[in-house]
Amino acid sequence: MKIVINTCYGGFSISKECAELMAKKGCPIAKAELEQESEFYGYGYVEGSNGYDRTSKFLVEAVEELGEKANTWASRLKVVEIPDGVDYYIDEYDGIESVHQTHESWG
Repeated sequence: MKIVINTCYGGFSISKECAELMAKKGCPIAKAELEQESEFYGYGYVEGSNGYDRTSKFLVEAVEELGEKANTWASRLKVVEIPDGVDYYIDEYDGIESVHQTHESWG
């Protein structure tokens, strides 16, 4: 499974070019976001939604296709591949994200 994460301080966001490519490929969230035209921090935070599914085929394909052009001033996006079926979560510190396998804890 492929997951898109941010690898620099700042936080997850995508460029307008990335949102446009996703919309062109049929992503309804990207289409809605482009209609709102709120590019201050980049795209990726649609009002009334939880943002993009980081495993979305639209997002993964756009980041792979655009490379650095998918980034904003506050993001450096990377596609990380993990085994299918693994329960995971995205951990974030000051905008830098990493993918971790979910483990149970008691206590």
